Amino acid sequence: MTGQQLTVVLTKAGKLKIRYPAAQVADDGDRISVRAPWAADGVRDFGFVRFEPGDVFVEHFWRTRWYAVKEVWTADGVLKGWYCDVTRPALVQSGEILIEDLDLDLWVSADGSSVLRLDEDEFAASGLATSDPEAAAQAVRALDALDDQARTPAGLAALLG
Repeated sequence: MTGQQLTVVLTKAGKLKIRYPAAQVADDGDRISVRAPWAADGVRDFGFVRFEPGDVFVEHFWRTRWYAVKEVWTADGVLKGWYCDVTRPALVQSGEILIEDLDLDLWVSADGSSVLRLDEDEFAASGLATSDPEAAAQAVRALDALDDQARTPAGLAALLG
């Protein structure tokens, strides 16, 4: 149901990272999409992009894929780019979208000129390759697939079409 209020719950290494309200935009049974304002306090400057109050995120979570893709928009409707989180497949239940962050991320600028693989050092240090080798392999495959898709002429927008 479009417009339904949901709560996105993001965990990392078994601990709550953030939870925030979001409005459902679509749900086709596999991909659920929501719209939410920037949920953290203040500005987060990554050097290649700034997330700040007023930014709007249109977030796409899949029940069968090992990633989430977040379109990042300014308050006045200019696309900044796509922030991709490598995660376990989303679990949607009782008004919540439950996401487990697996450390790997990808940033793609709106014009496609910049594709950055992020946090590979955190992923290596997480110990996931030892504690859950299959999940680690899925995570690496997901990052590679996102990276490959981002570098095609259609880019990540083709995933969201």
